[in-house]
Amino acid sequence: MSDEFSYKIRGFFGRIPSEPHDLTDRITRTEACIVLCHLGVVDGHTADDWRLEIGGLVERPKVLTVRELKSFPRHEIASVHQCAGSPLAPDKPTRRVCNVSWAGVRLDYLLKMVGVERTARFVWSNGADSGEFGGIECGHYVKDLPLSRAANDVLLAYEMNGSGLLPEHGFPLRLVVPGYYGTNSVKWLRKIELRAERAPGVFTTRWYNDPEPDGSTRPVWEIAPQSIIVSPKPDSRLNSGGLVQVWGWAWGDSNLAAVELSSDDGATWQQCRLEHAPGWSWTKFVCDFFVTERCTGLLSRARSRSGELQPVTGRRNAIYRVPISVL
Repeated sequence: MSDEFSYKIRGFFGRIPSEPHDLTDRITRTEACIVLCHLGVVDGHTADDWRLEIGGLVERPKVLTVRELKSFPRHEIASVHQCAGSPLAPDKPTRRVCNVSWAGVRLDYLLKMVGVERTARFVWSNGADSGEFGGIECGHYVKDLPLSRAANDVLLAYEMNGSGLLPEHGFPLRLVVPGYYGTNSVKWLRKIELRAERAPGVFTTRWYNDPEPDGSTRPVWEIAPQSIIVSPKPDSRLNSGGLVQVWGWAWGDSNLAAVELSSDDGATWQQCRLEHAPGWSWTKFVCDFFVTERCTGLLSRARSRSGELQPVTGRRNAIYRVPISVL
């Protein structure tokens, strides 16, 4: 497949239309979903004739068209899709999130078809988009994920919310990695490679790596536990002494153990009720609290079963505060 592609938009393009209080639906409308394209929006006009190469450490390399991919067993999942935030400001909290229904062919189905060699450890995914970001010439957008992750509902998706992908969402083909930040779900997918080592591109080496306490770094793969309050919305005016129901969404790569609410800026916390959704969707939480005169805001925090807790600040999943006024 040629390395040259035409573009609908050249260079960085983003659209972030939904604030937390607007995310009232379990499945987010396509027009309300986040859009972030580092290098531009590729014109995938070839549609069903778009070709995907599968190679590297495989026994039977293949080139498949989207038309052929659509003839394979169709798999559908609903999953949280969250932007990891700008790689130029990795500590800045981000609440650019939506919950989407995807359909396509499972990655592990294709890997069984081509046969994976024993030395393979990582899946490289190559997008058609290329160009400059952050003042650096990036080449094509390339990401990777552990081969062990392939069995966890990873899709080569050609549908979003029951319709074909839009250009800005990766038409005609994209990777979807449930439970991983959106930067790993490569759009305009053109090549899958199996390798023994991690991919060498700037989006895996220079950017999207978080520092660890011991001085090492960790790839921005798994979504950290996070929550947002949908209702009441910011700057709501509540009556002192009244009982108010608070609700919102919580999510993360690993199962959530709890979501808690604070109405005194984190001095005390109360447990919320969780309404778990199947698969990789976000979880609804609900909590009732009595409004006091001293209350100026509401905070929510999620905790995973492994014990990881939303931090107060300094991370992309930092606690979200909703300011309110008490009458």
